[in-house]
Amino acid sequence: MRNPSSTGAGRLLRATGHSWRGLVDTWRSEAAFRQELLLGAPLLVLVFALDLAPLSRALLLATLGFVLVVELLNTAIEAVVDRVGADWHALSGKAKDAGSAAVTVSLLVHVAVWICVL
Repeated sequence: MRNPSSTGAGRLLRATGHSWRGLVDTWRSEAAFRQELLLGAPLLVLVFALDLAPLSRALLLATLGFVLVVELLNTAIEAVVDRVGADWHALSGKAKDAGSAAVTVSLLVHVAVWICVL
């Protein structure tokens, strides 16, 4: 028999709790995530202060969210690699470097979109 809380609203509530814990833990443990959020806050205000077409506004908001999502995924990659072991391994380095590169690419995309929109 299936647990009633494993479907519907119960599952949604548990998933929301997991997500919240992930955000709070990342905020507490990752300086890069805090920096990106704090630098993104004035940009968020600017997005709504500027006279922009709705599509331009949506694109700027989406790329800001994209940066944060990629940073969360990079944090997850780093946590898993660190969990596997502290010994240096080429694949561990590759995973961490690729995660870092993904963050850099997301930031470059965000900057490029701002340049194009403005």
